[in-house]
Amino acid sequence: MGEYSLPRQGRAAKKTSWRRTVATQAALCLALYGAFAVGRLQKPPGHGRRETLDLHFLSVAGLPRHPQLQTQLLLQMDKAAKIFKAKFVLNIGELEEDDPFWHNATMYFRFLRIPWYTITVSQRQRYGNFVKRIALPHEQVLELIGIDTGSLQGFMHADNQSKISNEQVQWLQETLELSDSNWRIVVGFDPLMICDEEHTTERAKFYEPLHSLFIRHGVNAYLSTRGCVGYFYHDGTIMHIGNPTPSDKRRGAFLANKNVNNTSEVSNGFLVHRVTPLEIGSYLIDSEGRVALKSVVQQNGRGVM
Repeated sequence: MGEYSLPRQGRAAKKTSWRRTVATQAALCLALYGAFAVGRLQKPPGHGRRETLDLHFLSVAGLPRHPQLQTQLLLQMDKAAKIFKAKFVLNIGELEEDDPFWHNATMYFRFLRIPWYTITVSQRQRYGNFVKRIALPHEQVLELIGIDTGSLQGFMHADNQSKISNEQVQWLQETLELSDSNWRIVVGFDPLMICDEEHTTERAKFYEPLHSLFIRHGVNAYLSTRGCVGYFYHDGTIMHIGNPTPSDKRRGAFLANKNVNNTSEVSNGFLVHRVTPLEIGSYLIDSEGRVALKSVVQQNGRGVM
């Protein structure tokens, strides 16, 4: 008797309202899922059962960016590091240990708390170079040779050579002569290619004597910021790999790589690299987490894009 009960019409209205609420929440969940799924980074084709034997690492041009763009880039890098179990990051920059890009990445993003290797600017008797030997399966070795290319600018112009540029080239030559690794990647900030005024690859050439030095000692790839030859350029036995920079959008980043999807925002992207016993695959990831372009350099020096 004293129990309170809703009128029949009220209960029906309440039931209808509850169903509408559930339907709305379900639609909202689906919409949110779809929003997060768009641009979700997927493993590139070719990853199969043997992928656990492959080594993955990331490379990025750690240059100043708008905070929103930096966060967007680091989010995609964090996803990639998780998906591919990346072992380290190559930071193609010229900042010192107080690099805010590196600090933000390792402080706020869990899967980017892995080793970072960065080229620093040479000062006085201290060169901003590094050599890292990474063990691979099947007793193979990947060797990363980082060099401050800013100090090489004088050497590239015969009329403006300096003591430090000559010493840098000598250091690079001695380092390559001592190398017994299976894979050799030289890392520098500046692209070392010269193009004609129209920035086409037909007349592109590599700075000498570095080109001859790389060929003589079996360098597989040169990794830097993007230059006039685009993101990937195969020069004989050497693959030139350029990391995106914020200025690519202004410089016409798609000119040299016409097969890049023009709708992809690659100027705020990065690269995922996969090292196997037979080849190194590099994948250009845009700001939405999509593979915009890929390239492969094989052990015998052949390149595929």
